[in-house]
Amino acid sequence: MNLLSKLFNFVLITSKKYNIDESHGLSHSMNVFHYANKIYEDEVIKYPILKNHENIIYVSAILHDMCDKKYMDEAHGLIEIDNFLQNENIMNPNDIAVCKLIMSTMSYSKVKKSGFPNIGGYQKAYHIVRESDLLTAYDFDRCMIYKMNQNDGNIEDAFQNANNLFNIRVLKHNEDKLFTLDYSKRESIILHNLATQRIQAWKNIFKI
Repeated sequence: MNLLSKLFNFVLITSKKYNIDESHGLSHSMNVFHYANKIYEDEVIKYPILKNHENIIYVSAILHDMCDKKYMDEAHGLIEIDNFLQNENIMNPNDIAVCKLIMSTMSYSKVKKSGFPNIGGYQKAYHIVRESDLLTAYDFDRCMIYKMNQNDGNIEDAFQNANNLFNIRVLKHNEDKLFTLDYSKRESIILHNLATQRIQAWKNIFKI
């Protein structure tokens, strides 16, 4: 089994184990991975040293929600990730430690509370993973899916909750200077516009 198969299979198994819904499960991991790949390809031209961090970026991007406190105890999730990476001989202990640091400090709430961590030479790898996850946050339907899983499937309530979240958080990502990388800055503008169109489409359906 190749590296990507091992990583995505772990996401699939862990999602089933902890009832992680599709908003943070396999499809989300794939979407974050694709953004991480695009940003990495854009940045590695300017910073060739990133070639040494490619696996760290992809592992962190794919596994980042497999320790999400919304679904499990974060510390326990990180232990399970550590055990998996060691048992499968995916990377050395130092790289595993970096991945765990990235995954445990990249969330929106932690960045808003404590700012960006200083992880030295791995800083750009950290931002690639963090910003890949932020870009997926512009998917309005994904936000509704998460809310529907929290409120017994009420789509109208899910829309209102998601709309409020976008107004106070997602649509302010650029205003809050959460993007540091060129690709993310460009792509976020496109995604911002698509999100506002999607919100309006739902409003038209609900006749709001």
